[in-house]
Amino acid sequence: MSSENDDNLPEWFKKRRTPSSKDPFFGNIDNMFHEVEEMIEDKFKIFHEKWSKEYIKERKLSDGSTVKELGPFVYGYSMKIDSDDNPDIQKSVTLKSHKCPEIKDECEPLVDVVNNTEEIHVVVELPGVEKTDIKLYGTENSLTISVDTSSHKYYKEIELPVKTCIIEAKSTYKNGVLEVVIPKL
Repeated sequence: MSSENDDNLPEWFKKRRTPSSKDPFFGNIDNMFHEVEEMIEDKFKIFHEKWSKEYIKERKLSDGSTVKELGPFVYGYSMKIDSDDNPDIQKSVTLKSHKCPEIKDECEPLVDVVNNTEEIHVVVELPGVEKTDIKLYGTENSLTISVDTSSHKYYKEIELPVKTCIIEAKSTYKNGVLEVVIPKL
């Protein structure tokens, strides 16, 4: 089973290609699981050393005791179709680099901005929110959305792609989705 190209293979792969004296197929499986467990442990150690201090919060409970919480960690995707009908998929991750973002009490809602010929459509996901709790503030260049209730806190500042006539903006809210339509100047 050896060849001249074995020297180019990673060491962990070479180990798996060496048959065990007991069983040529499952002989090394215990060693493989042990190595995977060690790799995971090492990753958690690195995570704990580099990241946990930035993400640990203490919260006081009603009985006076305190609890340490780790997070928040957010990972997701957003997809929109551009003017040429091509998908534009963007990944949103809290942990983008070795620099930790600031932890805030409010969440940033998912937002999609669609630039049509005559108007801008801003679609915002605000699950679990009442329409009366949504506050909108706009200028000709930006739109700010905020919700501050005991159970939901959202905040997002959106830079609009063109100057708009914010006075003529119209909004609708249904099933946790806010849509704001703003005419262009």
